[in-house]
Amino acid sequence: MLGIPVDGISEGRSRDARTVTEFDGSAEEAEAALLQAAETFGYDLWKVRRREIFRTSSRSYFIRIEGRWNSYGFLLQLAERVMDSDVQAEDALSDSGPRDPNGPG
Repeated sequence: MLGIPVDGISEGRSRDARTVTEFDGSAEEAEAALLQAAETFGYDLWKVRRREIFRTSSRSYFIRIEGRWNSYGFLLQLAERVMDSDVQAEDALSDSGPRDPNGPG
């Protein structure tokens, strides 16, 4: 699940997407976890005065958070990892033979 700042983040703070949480489960479980994350996501704000959650699809929510002095907007989205170079590097080291780029068969 990714959290993407879209509004109100100052120059001193990172505007990069960050991983909010990782989990394994069904699509229904992922959507329930997304809503739960939207209800608790705070982006390291000291005090959350108000939280508005807007469902944009079954896989994403827009969250408007009013902090002590400013208002912030975030997009939370479900994302499926399809590749991780660290895992592939480990797998390559553990293989005894050359790897076929076309897969088995």
